[in-house]
Amino acid sequence: MDPALLREREAFKKKALATPSIEKKKRDDTQFKDESKKSKSKSSSSANAQPKIDATNYKTMTGSSSYRFGVLARIVRHMRARHQDGDDHPLTLDEVLDETNQLDVGNKVKQWLQTEALQNNPKIECTPDGKYIFKAVYKIKDKKSLLRLLKQHDLKGLGGILLEDVQESLPHCDRALKHLAQEILYITRPTDKKKILFYNDKTAKLDVDEEFVKLWRATAVDAMDDAKIEEYLEKQGIKSMQDHGPRKPIAPKRKKASQKRRQFKKPRDNEHLADVLETYEDNTLTQKGVSIK
Repeated sequence: MDPALLREREAFKKKALATPSIEKKKRDDTQFKDESKKSKSKSSSSANAQPKIDATNYKTMTGSSSYRFGVLARIVRHMRARHQDGDDHPLTLDEVLDETNQLDVGNKVKQWLQTEALQNNPKIECTPDGKYIFKAVYKIKDKKSLLRLLKQHDLKGLGGILLEDVQESLPHCDRALKHLAQEILYITRPTDKKKILFYNDKTAKLDVDEEFVKLWRATAVDAMDDAKIEEYLEKQGIKSMQDHGPRKPIAPKRKKASQKRRQFKKPRDNEHLADVLETYEDNTLTQKGVSIK
């Protein structure tokens, strides 16, 4: 071989050995596969360690919030039914759970009912001795107290009372409403079709002539506004509507700025010498044609 080529080859080798180089190693996937298998085995073992929900132990589990609120709802319904049947004596928590067939609830659920749920429920009232009773909207026990409540609402102008509130508050409500059929007026609310109870004040009744009643029922003004009604009455020659109804506020008129030029007033000093003309040329005073030196 040519000795020049050999020298260049040796120089190239020396240069290549002098420069550092980074070698890429192949990735070992076996380690990652082993770690993934271990994590899967741990998750499966933890899942198997958790207790399964079945028909025998689902009541004893305290982690389900829906179960706890189901217990509370059942208690509230039972307390309402007791109150409507006339049972108004308070009960302890164990007695309530016994009457609702829920003695198998856990200790955590009992603690939650006693410290939070029953204390803060708007339909349950806690007595000073730690017992519970249903909290009705109105404290009425019989038909006399209901009639008294309706009279108070009528006198104070508070309006009517919802029938569902009366049914919830008054024990044996249907029997009491039958006895007070002549003393109560029922009006159905058009928005939600709920019935409202009013006191039937017989002293406020007036005898109206049948002709006025017929005219009132024959005249339909549902689709007419106040302007159309006023126009119709004006055509019939009736002007009694002018002084009735809400009046529109009249805006006050603003005064326009006067465009006259301002006249400067003369000074009012020495008004008592208005008839005296003083001249300083010849030191004379003139008053009413008479000159004085």
